[in-house]
Amino acid sequence: MGEAAGADREDDHDALTGFLAGLTRLLLGSSGEGAERVERSVVVAARGLGGTASVAVLPDAATVVVTSHGRSSTIVVRASPEVFRMDRVVALKPLMDEVAAGRLDVRRAGGRLAAIARAAPPYPWWAKLVGVVLFSVGFAPLVQPTWYEVGSTAVLATVAACLAVAADRLPRLAKVLPLIAAVTVSLLALELFARSPAHGGPVLLMLPALFFFVPGDYLSAAAAELAAGYLTTGAVRLVYAVALLVQLYVGVVLGLVITGRPRQDLFDVAAGADLPRWVLFASWVVFTVGALLAFAVPARLLGMLLVLVYLTVGVQTGFTRLLGDVGGTFTAAVVLGAAATWLARRPGRPPRLVLVLPGFFTLTVGSLGMRGLTALAGGYAIEGFRDLTELVTVVTAIGTGLLLGAVLAQRPDGAGA
Repeated sequence: MGEAAGADREDDHDALTGFLAGLTRLLLGSSGEGAERVERSVVVAARGLGGTASVAVLPDAATVVVTSHGRSSTIVVRASPEVFRMDRVVALKPLMDEVAAGRLDVRRAGGRLAAIARAAPPYPWWAKLVGVVLFSVGFAPLVQPTWYEVGSTAVLATVAACLAVAADRLPRLAKVLPLIAAVTVSLLALELFARSPAHGGPVLLMLPALFFFVPGDYLSAAAAELAAGYLTTGAVRLVYAVALLVQLYVGVVLGLVITGRPRQDLFDVAAGADLPRWVLFASWVVFTVGALLAFAVPARLLGMLLVLVYLTVGVQTGFTRLLGDVGGTFTAAVVLGAAATWLARRPGRPPRLVLVLPGFFTLTVGSLGMRGLTALAGGYAIEGFRDLTELVTVVTAIGTGLLLGAVLAQRPDGAGA
């Protein structure tokens, strides 16, 4: 009997180790909130299943030391951050709540985690294509409030969306997707749409179609990690985000080289606005619906996400008039972080990452980096360095603002959502 009991303990330990490995892999793939969420979730899950865990996190890997039933194991889990399916993040939250409360044994928890990992996407493949197009078209009026910007974005974003959908089935394409998308969009924009300064600068015409590939979430997550003391993880994630920006930049410049246009054509002058106010207001609905489809967010969350998007836009607009761009962005990030954290605390509500996602993109952080790099490539040194300096400032404002909002909305015992 002693041998049987020992074998059962070993099986339980192996089951716990396997569960934590699968959980860590899912969390790394959706690590837009940074290393702290990954570490906290794994530690809490281990405790709820009768063990302990210590975690060292990098953006694409984690080392987990699991202790239970008199045994200790060390596992290394690798998973690259990606454009993650948010339906899995939503399904993971109630499982984590039950595990943390001790209402599941390790085998039932492992079965439910495996079901989440195997679950089919909530929408057909073409819905992501439509979502990326709507996501870009909804963002276009923020770049230039003109009908020409909206129309050109619809065409360019359709091409970019086809590449994004193809990359889901072609892993080799996925590795260089930002570069290929930028080259393709750059060629089409320069040849078909950027023919007159009256329509605005070429980069402004390209940017909405490339917005899906801009790593604004990685940049802000890196800023939040550095602010929270995760120095190695934050620094590595920052380098990775810059590398993605450089891919986009090189793609735009290659389009310029292939078309034979001079680098001075990368001017950054906006066209005169001709969109009525109701279109600007309605564009956020289009944007949010696009985000829901592009990131596989369950449709039942649309109303809540719209409220958070308009809350973020309203706060940013109002406080920008009072405090300037940085002050308005920081205040909006604090409000968004606090509101999302407070909502996510309540049972049955979606996780904070999903609630923050569309509102975060309204703060448009990553696009400043690409504009700065292309301005420098075009020979506009002052404008380029100004955009890059603003990028650093705004990234820090968004990252620290979201972190402060989360801290303010946490439970008195400090439990996270």
